[in-house]
Amino acid sequence: MRVSKELMEPVIRRDDLLILSDSDFNPAHVCIVTGAAGGIGRATAITAAANGLMTVGLDIDQKEGNKTQQKAREMGGQMIFIPTDLTRDEDLKKAVAEAAKLGSIKYLANIAGIQHIASIENFPMERYDYMQQLMLRAPFLLSQLVIPHIKKSKNGTGVIGNMASIHAHICTLNKPVYNVTKFGLRALTQSIAAEGMGKIRAFSVSTGFVKTALTLRQIPAQAQQRGISPNEVIQEVMLGNSRVKEMMSPVEVANLFLFGFSRFAKYLVGGDLLFDGGMVLTY
Repeated sequence: MRVSKELMEPVIRRDDLLILSDSDFNPAHVCIVTGAAGGIGRATAITAAANGLMTVGLDIDQKEGNKTQQKAREMGGQMIFIPTDLTRDEDLKKAVAEAAKLGSIKYLANIAGIQHIASIENFPMERYDYMQQLMLRAPFLLSQLVIPHIKKSKNGTGVIGNMASIHAHICTLNKPVYNVTKFGLRALTQSIAAEGMGKIRAFSVSTGFVKTALTLRQIPAQAQQRGISPNEVIQEVMLGNSRVKEMMSPVEVANLFLFGFSRFAKYLVGGDLLFDGGMVLTY
């Protein structure tokens, strides 16, 4: 019971959202968010909509995606949900084309991701391929599709944010493909920034463990792999090296994306927002 309560995804309240004064945060500008059916993607879509952006959420889970859309609208924002298989190129092309009908695409948040716990020698290659498609190829292709729209928008400016992780800085046991994709997202971020010439910015967000379904699902596997209890996974593995002994909420991560998109982050060009409770840089 303690495990499920500690990992219960927090309710998103308007008071928790970072609302910024930015003239580019208006309904004529489109923000695309992947993984919008839950967790950090849901929170980011809701926060983007609450900040006045025409938000387009992408995810394969239509039922939960519709819930995100409803929540965004309840908060006074504008959001459209488009069911999308991020591993299918045609789905991505259609989604971007539909998003472009709603306004000028200015922002992209690549957030969708999954986890699989296994050692390198036991890792199923079909799972490797799927994770690469979902977590690295899809962000690359979406960036490729969105950049021309950003260039055609007012002032030719825009921002792409990528959801990285502490696993884009350090590698932990039995998460080899997650580590590889997250390191890759930081490289993609810096590549976009290099080509963007200061007009198209890119940044990544690296956090420790966040209270999402993805976190909840990996605890039993981690416990089995390490031969410890689920509570020991939380306290010793997930939070053991953190100086802040609680997980972030999805909204706290979403707020970082909106800050990174905003006028207040104009010098954030290829950089990484490392909000990890000190896990990476303190010992």
